[in-house]
Amino acid sequence: MHLHTLAQRLLRLPPSCGSVRLVGVDGHAGSGKTTFAAGLAGALGGAPVLHLDDIATHDEFFAWDGRLLREVVEPLGRGESARYRPYDWRLRDFGPARTLPHAPVILVEGVGAGRRALRPRLAALLWMELGHEEAWARGRRRDGSAQSDFWERWVRAERRHFAEDPSEPFADLLVRQCSDGYEVLPGPAGTPGRGPSVTDRDGPASVW
Repeated sequence: MHLHTLAQRLLRLPPSCGSVRLVGVDGHAGSGKTTFAAGLAGALGGAPVLHLDDIATHDEFFAWDGRLLREVVEPLGRGESARYRPYDWRLRDFGPARTLPHAPVILVEGVGAGRRALRPRLAALLWMELGHEEAWARGRRRDGSAQSDFWERWVRAERRHFAEDPSEPFADLLVRQCSDGYEVLPGPAGTPGRGPSVTDRDGPASVW
């Protein structure tokens, strides 16, 4: 079953932030969150995607939750579009303001999307199921040796973040990348009737 089926089931979830269904896509750096979120956004008809790489900074790998709530979550909860200044990792500064439009579903993609400060406003939390060592190795290969110092700092920060504020135990769905798509399975926090569980490949669906 394809991503459009998952998308339709997400659309049937109750709104979680005003009239918006915020859907978190979390996982270790390098686990494929951005690619998966792009495919799911397309299946949702072009749903907005907030990349947490635009919220985090060199000085605040994870200490950005207050800014996210203030600039994004609270306006969406009031039925307004959100405006935030995405961080430019090359210039080490915030860029021009960007609008995140109000929509039926908005995907929040990035490490920490399922953190405790955000979970109460999520309609669903999806976790990319790829071990941290494999995910980090993929990320290092992607970014090249020029980013090795950055990755050393990042790995330490990510370990500390998930030790203090884990997301995976609260995931409604687990997403595994397969050779022919994605397998989406019930997560640790999933309960019957709460949300979708489908396999994004040809063949019968697994529904719980």
